[in-house]
Amino acid sequence: MGQTPSGGAVPRGMSVDRPAGLRTCIYDTAQLAAVIDSMARQAAGLLGGCSRIAVIGILRRGAPLADRLTEALVRRYGLPQPLRIDLSVKRYADDLTLLFPETQLKDEERQAAIELSGYTLLVVDDVLYTGHSLLRVVEYLARRQPAEIRVAVLMDRGVARLPIRADVVGVRLDIAPSDIVECNVPPYEPEFRIELLQPGRGAP
Repeated sequence: MGQTPSGGAVPRGMSVDRPAGLRTCIYDTAQLAAVIDSMARQAAGLLGGCSRIAVIGILRRGAPLADRLTEALVRRYGLPQPLRIDLSVKRYADDLTLLFPETQLKDEERQAAIELSGYTLLVVDDVLYTGHSLLRVVEYLARRQPAEIRVAVLMDRGVARLPIRADVVGVRLDIAPSDIVECNVPPYEPEFRIELLQPGRGAP
């Protein structure tokens, strides 16, 4: 998951919120705009003809990505405005919460009333890594009896340890196991970009 704002090489001794190491921007804002459009094109091919669609963003960074993808699906590919809701994935598998994007407080009655039976769901997240969180999400949503569940991720590291995959992928990156990929997504970071963090390396 992307965790930090954008930046260059970071000196040792910085706080744990910004791990030390060498950061390299591998996708900038303009490049990611093209990536989002590619994802929307992939998703439109899967969702075309579906009468009831819900786009579900995984908080945190999956939510603004879901907004970007939804806007492209409607504006560029003519899909009807889908239901947009977010899913908060917490520590325990039975503690997942559906939220409408505008919901600021956890209105349990409103969440319980969200009806997904018969919907085609597009679940959006920033990174597919081991697959554990995504598996929990799919299991949770499957209990609501949707017609089908599709998954879209901005980045797939290709190291999932579970039999789960994304149907829509922005970029696939094969990097060293010790390296970290950070997805920076507004409003959580100032710029929309993907950075490679190489811990233990300083400025060149």
